[in-house]
Amino acid sequence: MSNWADKTIIGLTGNIGTGKSVVRRMLEHLGAFGIDADALAHRAISKGAPGYPKVVSQFGRWILTSDGEIDRGRLGRLVFSDPEALKILEDIVHPLVSKAIDYIISRSQKSVVVIEAIKLLESNLKDKVNSVWVVYVPEKVQIDRLVKRRKMDETEARQRIQSQSPQVVKMGAANVVINNDGSVEDTWKQVLRHWQKVVPLPSQLFEEKAATVQTVVGELSLVRGNPRNSDEIAALFNRLSPNGRQFTRTDIMEAFGEKAFLLLKSGEKSLGVLGWQVENLVARTTDVLLDAILPFEKAVPLMIKEMEKASTELQCEVSLIFLNANLANRERIWESLGYEKRTPETLGVRAWMEAAQDSKPNGTLLFFKKLRVDRILRPI
Repeated sequence: MSNWADKTIIGLTGNIGTGKSVVRRMLEHLGAFGIDADALAHRAISKGAPGYPKVVSQFGRWILTSDGEIDRGRLGRLVFSDPEALKILEDIVHPLVSKAIDYIISRSQKSVVVIEAIKLLESNLKDKVNSVWVVYVPEKVQIDRLVKRRKMDETEARQRIQSQSPQVVKMGAANVVINNDGSVEDTWKQVLRHWQKVVPLPSQLFEEKAATVQTVVGELSLVRGNPRNSDEIAALFNRLSPNGRQFTRTDIMEAFGEKAFLLLKSGEKSLGVLGWQVENLVARTTDVLLDAILPFEKAVPLMIKEMEKASTELQCEVSLIFLNANLANRERIWESLGYEKRTPETLGVRAWMEAAQDSKPNGTLLFFKKLRVDRILRPI
């Protein structure tokens, strides 16, 4: 049973390359609070964090980069080829991650929490969740994804896969198995079907849940997008995006595995879209597209404040917005919203810097704002 009696906890796991994060974000779209335990593990060993000196002491300073951070690639190649070294690392990291998860869940206002953890079944987390979900794909698909998306060579990909417990073992321990080998829509249908068993809802609520409308400025209103709006969002990107790329419904369906969307409407007509994601307590807005007929000084604050509200509910520490030169030049508006132009290297906190570096689209400028004074994980 869960350690958190007032919440339903879904433990989400699966081997590398199966698409766990996509399934977690789908659950977040349905209303769950998501925690990426593997990202917390990275934070636990960053410079200044409690796991850092223990890892350096155990494995040596050769694992450090020139700026004193732990090179996770170098450390990974060591521990994934040596089971004993992997256990030593896990014994350092797992207690810190467990403490962080407990702290975050205790502060969450959401009634359903999904914890994504590749080592869920090998840790004491398995005894704290209400339901174990396992994401599965055939090994060939795992290898293809690791080679194409993570730029591993095939030998390294196989080594990483073989260092983990077999998928059939994880599936045997699961309450729910999600086969992520088909289309994005197939995966969505599986996730929704099982979600309704965990949190019984009328099927139409999924369609309407994200379409809550908040009318605020004259005829302008905001709609929280969901996969049903994929055609509409694709049309907005095709009409308003400056890079000329043509988006399809499938492209947007896949994007819902990474981010959320806000649609800005005047009456029934969609005139703007904002796309953002929350990851590791950092909100990252990568898409701000507005029709030229919109009043910029009204439309932008409306969208940004709603994004901040949703992100704050997810305990985000900071908001990062990436803007093209045309939008970035409206500095007065961004300043009035509390944002300042920065570079990733000047953000000070390693987790924020890495989020900015990982998320920053080419040709954009970064605007930064703290959403809270205290840092969630500072006590840990």
